[in-house]
Amino acid sequence: MRSAIVLVGGEARRANGREKYFFRLEGKTFIERLVCSLLPVVDEIVLVARNAEQCGRFSDLKGVRCVADIKKGLGPIGGIHAGVLASRGDLLFVCACDMPCVSTRVVEELFDALGDYDAVIPSWDSEMLEPLHAVYRKEPLLHYLGDHGSLSLRDMVRSLNSRLFPVDRLRPADPDLITFTNINKLEDLAAVSPEDPAGKTD
Repeated sequence: MRSAIVLVGGEARRANGREKYFFRLEGKTFIERLVCSLLPVVDEIVLVARNAEQCGRFSDLKGVRCVADIKKGLGPIGGIHAGVLASRGDLLFVCACDMPCVSTRVVEELFDALGDYDAVIPSWDSEMLEPLHAVYRKEPLLHYLGDHGSLSLRDMVRSLNSRLFPVDRLRPADPDLITFTNINKLEDLAAVSPEDPAGKTD
Protein backbone atom coordinates (compact mmCIF):
# COMPACT_ATOMS: atom_id res chain seq x y z
CA MET A 1 0.00 0.00 0.00
CA ARG A 2 1.19 3.49 -0.84
CA SER A 3 0.63 6.63 1.23
CA ALA A 4 1.42 10.27 0.57
CA ILE A 5 2.44 12.52 3.45
CA VAL A 6 2.03 16.25 2.80
CA LEU A 7 3.53 18.66 5.34
CA VAL A 8 1.28 21.69 5.79
CA GLY A 9 2.37 22.88 9.23
CA GLY A 10 4.96 25.53 8.42
CA GLU A 11 4.61 28.97 9.93
CA ALA A 12 4.52 30.69 6.49
CA ARG A 13 7.07 33.28 7.63
CA ARG A 14 8.42 33.62 4.08
CA ALA A 15 4.94 34.22 2.65
CA ASN A 16 4.02 37.33 4.63
CA GLY A 17 2.27 35.20 7.23
CA ARG A 18 -0.21 33.89 4.65
CA GLU A 19 -0.96 30.17 4.52
CA LYS A 20 0.64 28.98 1.30
CA TYR A 21 -1.50 25.90 0.82
CA PHE A 22 -4.49 28.12 -0.02
CA PHE A 23 -2.64 30.20 -2.61
CA ARG A 24 -4.08 29.61 -6.05
CA LEU A 25 -2.27 28.49 -9.18
CA GLU A 26 -4.11 27.97 -12.46
CA GLY A 27 -7.50 27.99 -10.76
CA LYS A 28 -6.78 25.60 -7.88
CA THR A 29 -5.29 26.00 -4.44
CA PHE A 30 -1.89 24.45 -3.83
CA ILE A 31 -3.39 21.73 -1.68
CA GLU A 32 -6.10 20.95 -4.24
CA ARG A 33 -3.44 20.60 -6.93
CA LEU A 34 -1.40 18.25 -4.76
CA VAL A 35 -4.40 16.07 -3.95
CA CYS A 36 -5.34 15.82 -7.64
CA SER A 37 -1.77 14.86 -8.57
CA LEU A 38 -1.31 12.31 -5.79
CA LEU A 39 -4.64 10.48 -5.71
CA PRO A 40 -3.92 8.51 -8.93
CA VAL A 41 -0.65 7.11 -7.55
CA VAL A 42 -1.29 6.50 -3.83
CA ASP A 43 -3.94 4.78 -1.73
CA GLU A 44 -4.25 7.53 0.86
CA ILE A 45 -3.12 11.09 1.52
CA VAL A 46 -2.17 12.22 5.02
CA LEU A 47 -1.77 15.93 5.75
CA VAL A 48 0.36 16.86 8.75
CA ALA A 49 -0.52 20.15 10.44
CA ARG A 50 0.85 22.07 13.43
CA ASN A 51 -2.15 21.37 15.63
CA ALA A 52 -5.83 20.38 15.66
CA GLU A 53 -6.93 23.94 14.90
CA GLN A 54 -4.94 23.97 11.68
CA CYS A 55 -6.29 20.53 10.78
CA GLY A 56 -9.76 22.02 10.88
CA ARG A 57 -8.92 24.23 7.90
CA PHE A 58 -8.91 21.12 5.69
CA SER A 59 -12.22 19.65 6.90
CA ASP A 60 -13.89 20.31 3.54
CA LEU A 61 -11.12 18.70 1.51
CA LYS A 62 -12.16 15.30 0.19
CA GLY A 63 -9.87 12.30 -0.05
CA VAL A 64 -7.45 13.23 2.74
CA ARG A 65 -6.89 12.75 6.47
CA CYS A 66 -5.21 15.39 8.61
CA VAL A 67 -3.16 14.72 11.74
CA ALA A 68 -1.25 17.08 14.02
CA ASP A 69 2.42 17.08 14.96
CA ILE A 70 3.18 14.84 17.92
CA LYS A 71 6.68 16.15 18.59
CA LYS A 72 6.25 19.92 18.50
CA GLY A 73 8.76 22.42 17.22
CA LEU A 74 10.97 19.99 15.29
CA GLY A 75 10.26 21.33 11.81
CA PRO A 76 9.94 18.89 8.90
CA ILE A 77 11.36 15.98 10.90
CA GLY A 78 8.49 16.33 13.39
CA GLY A 79 5.94 16.47 10.58
CA ILE A 80 7.36 13.41 8.87
CA HIS A 81 7.30 11.55 12.21
CA ALA A 82 3.58 12.26 12.72
CA GLY A 83 2.78 11.40 9.11
CA VAL A 84 4.63 8.08 9.20
CA LEU A 85 2.86 7.04 12.40
CA ALA A 86 -0.52 7.93 10.88
CA SER A 87 0.06 6.33 7.48
CA ARG A 88 -1.27 2.91 6.60
CA GLY A 89 1.02 2.27 3.65
CA ASP A 90 4.39 0.56 3.73
CA LEU A 91 5.65 2.84 0.94
CA LEU A 92 5.50 6.60 1.46
CA PHE A 93 5.83 9.66 -0.74
CA VAL A 94 6.71 12.74 1.33
CA CYS A 95 6.37 16.31 0.11
CA ALA A 96 5.68 19.83 1.32
CA CYS A 97 2.56 21.85 0.61
CA ASP A 98 4.55 24.61 -1.10
CA MET A 99 5.32 22.31 -4.06
CA PRO A 100 2.08 22.72 -6.06
CA CYS A 101 3.41 21.29 -9.33
CA VAL A 102 4.20 17.76 -8.15
CA SER A 103 3.93 15.40 -11.13
CA THR A 104 1.94 12.17 -10.94
CA ARG A 105 4.30 10.53 -13.44
CA VAL A 106 7.39 11.56 -11.50
CA VAL A 107 5.99 10.20 -8.23
CA GLU A 108 5.18 6.91 -9.99
CA GLU A 109 8.75 6.71 -11.28
CA LEU A 110 10.15 7.29 -7.80
CA PHE A 111 8.01 4.48 -6.38
CA ASP A 112 9.13 2.21 -9.21
CA ALA A 113 12.78 3.01 -8.52
CA LEU A 114 12.67 2.01 -4.85
CA GLY A 115 13.60 -1.65 -5.28
CA ASP A 116 15.32 -2.91 -2.11
CA TYR A 117 16.34 0.57 -0.95
CA ASP A 118 14.96 2.37 2.11
CA ALA A 119 14.45 5.57 0.13
CA VAL A 120 14.68 7.14 -3.32
CA ILE A 121 15.84 10.74 -3.09
CA PRO A 122 15.93 12.93 -6.22
CA SER A 123 19.34 14.58 -6.48
CA TRP A 124 20.66 17.52 -8.50
CA ASP A 125 24.17 16.53 -7.43
CA SER A 126 25.77 14.74 -4.47
CA GLU A 127 24.95 17.64 -2.13
CA MET A 128 21.72 19.12 -3.50
CA LEU A 129 18.96 16.67 -2.61
CA GLU A 130 15.14 16.71 -2.55
CA PRO A 131 14.21 14.85 0.69
CA LEU A 132 10.78 16.55 0.67
CA HIS A 133 9.96 15.20 -2.77
CA ALA A 134 10.98 11.60 -2.17
CA VAL A 135 9.81 8.05 -1.57
CA TYR A 136 10.57 6.12 1.61
CA ARG A 137 10.01 2.65 2.97
CA LYS A 138 8.00 3.00 6.18
CA GLU A 139 9.75 0.67 8.62
CA PRO A 140 13.35 1.92 8.19
CA LEU A 141 12.12 5.52 8.31
CA LEU A 142 10.07 4.89 11.44
CA HIS A 143 13.04 3.19 13.07
CA TYR A 144 15.22 6.24 12.38
CA LEU A 145 12.61 8.72 13.57
CA GLY A 146 12.10 6.80 16.80
CA ASP A 147 15.67 7.50 17.94
CA HIS A 148 17.52 10.33 16.24
CA GLY A 149 19.66 13.13 17.55
CA SER A 150 19.55 15.40 14.53
CA LEU A 151 16.78 17.49 13.00
CA SER A 152 18.57 17.52 9.64
CA LEU A 153 16.82 15.90 6.70
CA ARG A 154 20.24 15.36 5.14
CA ASP A 155 21.32 13.33 8.18
CA MET A 156 18.10 11.34 7.92
CA VAL A 157 18.77 10.53 4.26
CA ARG A 158 22.37 9.57 5.00
CA SER A 159 21.28 7.25 7.82
CA LEU A 160 19.00 5.27 5.52
CA ASN A 161 19.96 2.96 2.67
CA SER A 162 19.04 5.70 0.21
CA ARG A 163 19.21 5.67 -3.55
CA LEU A 164 20.15 9.10 -4.89
CA PHE A 165 18.20 9.41 -8.13
CA PRO A 166 19.53 12.00 -10.63
CA VAL A 167 16.79 14.45 -11.53
CA ASP A 168 17.78 14.32 -15.21
CA ARG A 169 16.45 10.76 -15.32
CA LEU A 170 13.01 12.22 -14.57
CA ARG A 171 13.00 14.55 -17.60
CA PRO A 172 11.16 12.08 -19.89
CA ALA A 173 8.22 12.39 -17.48
CA ASP A 174 8.71 16.08 -16.70
CA PRO A 175 11.03 17.81 -19.23
CA ASP A 176 11.36 21.08 -17.30
CA LEU A 177 11.34 19.41 -13.86
CA ILE A 178 8.55 21.69 -12.69
CA THR A 179 7.59 19.00 -10.19
CA PHE A 180 10.31 20.47 -7.93
CA THR A 181 8.94 24.03 -8.08
CA ASN A 182 8.92 25.44 -4.56
CA ILE A 183 6.87 28.53 -3.71
CA ASN A 184 8.40 30.17 -0.64
CA LYS A 185 7.38 33.76 -1.29
CA LEU A 186 4.55 35.61 -2.99
CA GLU A 187 7.04 36.78 -5.60
CA ASP A 188 7.76 33.13 -6.47
CA LEU A 189 4.06 32.57 -7.16
CA ALA A 190 3.91 35.58 -9.48
CA ALA A 191 6.94 34.28 -11.38
CA VAL A 192 5.38 30.85 -11.92
CA SER A 193 1.95 32.15 -12.93
CA PRO A 194 1.98 35.86 -13.85
CA GLU A 195 -1.69 35.77 -14.81
CA ASP A 196 -2.69 34.86 -11.24
CA PRO A 197 -2.51 37.82 -8.85
CA ALA A 198 0.28 37.18 -6.34
CA GLY A 199 -1.06 36.04 -3.03
CA LYS A 200 -4.57 35.40 -4.26
CA THR A 201 -6.34 33.09 -1.81
CA ASP A 202 -9.79 31.71 -1.22
